[in-house]
Amino acid sequence: MIGGMPQILIILALVLVACTAGSDNARVLAAEDVIEGDITVVPDSSGTRASLLVTTSVEMACAVVYGTTPELGDGIATDSDMAGGAHTNHEPILSGLQPDTEYFYRIQGSGADGQLYRSELMTFRTPTADPLNRPGENIAPDGEVSGVSSEFSDAFVGAQAIDGDPITAWSTAGDGDDAWIEIDLGAPTDVVGLGFQTREMGDGTAIVNSYTITVDGGDPLGPFAVGPGLSVVDVSFTGQILRFEAVETTGGNTGAVEIEIYR
Repeated sequence: MIGGMPQILIILALVLVACTAGSDNARVLAAEDVIEGDITVVPDSSGTRASLLVTTSVEMACAVVYGTTPELGDGIATDSDMAGGAHTNHEPILSGLQPDTEYFYRIQGSGADGQLYRSELMTFRTPTADPLNRPGENIAPDGEVSGVSSEFSDAFVGAQAIDGDPITAWSTAGDGDDAWIEIDLGAPTDVVGLGFQTREMGDGTAIVNSYTITVDGGDPLGPFAVGPGLSVVDVSFTGQILRFEAVETTGGNTGAVEIEIYR
């Protein structure tokens, strides 16, 4: 399942759109006619991944085909929005990108009524890779999520915040500023730095702008600001149970794409 819609239906829609490209088939409409506002492409600092944020005036299952040439042969990014089925706020995630490279893409998909949509060819450029100065080894994947404020569904569980995979994410069920996640490192550990990458929705919600961390039930440290991509900060403490709490957010299904803990 992708976005609550069987994957085969999305693939079928994409095939139908591709087959009718350039024809006069009246069933394929311009996606621009139902796109509201600007299309925003948000690459991460590595230049290897990007989120495409777009809102449509009609409910639809949305996908993006992309590539380094107008033939768009590099991949298909299916909608990772959480509304389920056809909806209006979309966030396909483009992966496997190369830094400092121009990419061509089209938005296409199928409405809830079966109507097919296809946009004109557009472009964006990935940034030059910005190597993060991680202060040590990331040990978060060796830890265990021992608690969360909530989980949106089985597709957005807390463990995905520390799995080292930037395609997955932990999301709360609408906790906003009250979101928190607790990570057990298994033993007292000397920590020298933290990394936090917020998730975000196509409508501008779910973004964590800052957070605090509580170590073994002590006083909170921070708040630490969160920007685009992975935000790394230097810290110095010894502890086992680390609780990350959102401080300032844009509300909604807040959570994290990745949390890193360095020793």
